[in-house]
Amino acid sequence: MSDPVRFLNAFAHALAVMTLYPEGHPSREHAVDDAYTELDGLSTGAVQPSFTFLEDEVVFGREPLRDLKVWDWGRRLVAAGIQRLEFERRVSRDEFDGFLQEILARLTLSSVGTSEQRQMRSLGIRFGSVGLQGQGGDADLAAVPALSTTLELTLGEEADTLRWLQQHVQNDGGIPLIEAEAVVRSLSVAMHGDRRMVLPLLQLKEFDQYTTTHSLNVAVLAMGLAESLNCSAKDVRAFGVAGLLHDIGKVRIPIEVLTKPGRLTAEERLMMDAHPVDGARLIMQSDDDLELAAVVAYEHHIMLDGGGYPRLHYHRECSLASRLVHVCDVYDALRTHRPYREAWSSEKTIAYLRSRAGSEFDPAIVDAFTTLLAAADAEIRVLHDDRSAIVP
Repeated sequence: MSDPVRFLNAFAHALAVMTLYPEGHPSREHAVDDAYTELDGLSTGAVQPSFTFLEDEVVFGREPLRDLKVWDWGRRLVAAGIQRLEFERRVSRDEFDGFLQEILARLTLSSVGTSEQRQMRSLGIRFGSVGLQGQGGDADLAAVPALSTTLELTLGEEADTLRWLQQHVQNDGGIPLIEAEAVVRSLSVAMHGDRRMVLPLLQLKEFDQYTTTHSLNVAVLAMGLAESLNCSAKDVRAFGVAGLLHDIGKVRIPIEVLTKPGRLTAEERLMMDAHPVDGARLIMQSDDDLELAAVVAYEHHIMLDGGGYPRLHYHRECSLASRLVHVCDVYDALRTHRPYREAWSSEKTIAYLRSRAGSEFDPAIVDAFTTLLAAADAEIRVLHDDRSAIVP
């Protein structure tokens, strides 16, 4: 039985050797044989192997490969537009050799003929950037067999995973960090499917799914904003996890309170105002590695001037992640239809953020956020929760 780390190391070795020796050379053929043997061992299970390459991480299926942290070949593949690699079925040794030649051509920027493209499409091997259905890339990307993983599928699957996570917490379970990180990694890949930033946002099908949809959107906006502020890749995904879990304290609030169209009673308001503290407590009890997410859950309703809730005993500056998530949280909340009001337009929402900069929001973060939205306006993809895509 093979393992994914051994396969990827053999895969990289085969590519390196292929740059040195021509087809038929014993060293070349031996390296390809070794890599193919590892792949064939991986392909014996019911689920065929798939890999996602981020700049500083490699993911096998949904599990990060810790032994390949900061794997140089992962960066090289991403730079060549290869963020995802899927094997749909067991392939022959000749098919695998042709696949390696195609990858090598990508890495060395060699041209690929149309006959080779047709051959690769029939291999049962899919690779390339994780793009949007119907959205073309540049000429170089167009030469790669298109990966069928679409944004609709990505967000639909991650919404299902987040609903499961919220239900798990609701049933007195802890927060599964692995699942939260897996959702954020998938969102990160979807955001960079076309060598440029895409902000994939989800719209409601039914309002009782608001907490799920809103949390996904805040995670996406927080990662996009953190990246625009030149945060490290590690911090960007940490902010994404924090955005994903910022409202986790609401999962135990009755749905009739969350969806109530009229004014809340004093008791209901106390319940709602307690969700930052409840969320932070849930997160801290679940995993020590979620300390930043706990801080953000606690602080995301605290204003720059000290107002908001929970009330601080003494004035202090909230963390960068909290100030960042606060802006993303309010933007998505105002842009969403609620039982007691219609959704605001983007222009009205941005005007509100600017009017409150310096009192409620950090002015520098508001400026960066509005700049991000202006730059990404043509690249925002909004999806209904029934997974039908629209472009605003």
